[in-house]
This record gives sequence, C-alpha cells and structure tokens, in this order.
Amino acid sequence: MTRVLDPQRLPTGRVLAVSTALLTLGVILGGLLVADVAGPPFQSLDEGWASWVVGLRSPFWDGINAFLNLAGYRGVLVLDGLLALALLLRRRPQTAIFTAVAGVAVLVLTQILKASIHRTRPENTIVLTDTGSFPSGHVATTTALLLVLAILVGRTWVWVLAAAGILFMMVSRTYVSAHWLTDTVGGVCLAAPVVLLLWLGYQNICIQENKDARRLLTWRARASRRRQAAEHPESEPR
Repeated sequence: MTRVLDPQRLPTGRVLAVSTALLTLGVILGGLLVADVAGPPFQSLDEGWASWVVGLRSPFWDGINAFLNLAGYRGVLVLDGLLALALLLRRRPQTAIFTAVAGVAVLVLTQILKASIHRTRPENTIVLTDTGSFPSGHVATTTALLLVLAILVGRTWVWVLAAAGILFMMVSRTYVSAHWLTDTVGGVCLAAPVVLLLWLGYQNICIQENKDARRLLTWRARASRRRQAAEHPESEPR
C-alpha cells in the first residue's frame, strides 16, 4: 500500500469551483422536488430516459446490474470500512479517518435527504428498494469511495476509472428502475462535494503522513538488509 498510495494536493480554487457547481445543481434539483415532488419540471426527462434504458434489458445486462445492485451500496460500505482499516494498520490514521468520515457523511446525508424529500421511485423496479428515491444512495456511496481512492492513489488512470465507475452505477440504477435519472445526478452532486471539501481539510496532514510512512518503510527495508548481511556473512576466500 505504501508504494500504491501517492495522494496529491488538489488546487483549492478548483475544488471550490467544482463543489459549488455540483452543490448548486443538487440544490436546484432538490428544491424543485420539494416544491412539487409528484411532478417536477424534469419529470418528462426522467420518464423518457427510463423508457429508453428499460428497452435495453436482456439476460446478460440483467446479471451485470444485479451484481452492481448488491455491490453498489452494502458492498461499497464494506470496502470503505476495509480501506479505512488497512490505512490504520499501515500507519496512516489521519487518512483512515478521512476515508471513514467521507463514507459515513455521504451515507447519513443521503438518508436525511431521502426521508425529507420522499420522492416516489419508478414503478417497474426489478430490485428491492427502500423508501425515498432522491438522491440515489448507490450512486452517492459509490462516488464517495471511488473519489477517495482516486485522491489517495493520485494517478490519472484511477481518476478515469473512477469516473467510468460512477457513470456505470448511474446507468445501472436507472436500468433496474430503482431510480430516476435525476436521482443519480443528485447522488453525485451530494457525494463529490462532500469528499472534495473534506479533502481540503485533510490533504496536508495526509500527504505528510504518506511521506512519513514511506520513509519508515525505506528505513525498515535497509535495516532488514543489514541484519541479513550480518547473519549471513560472505565466506572468506581460502
């Protein structure tokens, strides 16, 4: 893990701009739902997307989306907990706290919004769901975990995979008719700003923590080589 992680400092201005834009969009969607939860102005868009994506159903895609349904919520929460535990064991307590706080904060805020807005889900869902459709919990928790991983690994290809994973989950939740399209957008608009803004507060200490862990690993590796050399000295020439 020490060699895999390479967290990068994100520009404050860019983080604030992206977070503000996403939060603004999320507030607009949520506000329109609060004003008229049964018939928001984007309902026709949601219904049009739902009709189109349902037409793509097939046994192959049903199987993939059944797996995503299981992995995208409880599975993601388990992975988030395991990641935090692994970071703690690898002497990164502050990074572990960041990971855990990001996951829990997104989960709690999602449930609060679901209960407050109480939007009705699509009728033809093919998976078990709870009450409240906006925002999507699967998309929110998946977004949180994948963004945390992208931030901590700090490589472009991980950011690309994270973006792809989020899009797959968004499509998946509409494919199984568990959510409207705007519910999935709301999940991203909630989770991404939470993770990014939290990182602004944690990034300095987490970056330093990772550097210290690397130094410790290097020191231990050198000490181990010295011990091995002392225990198995080369035989002297006769």
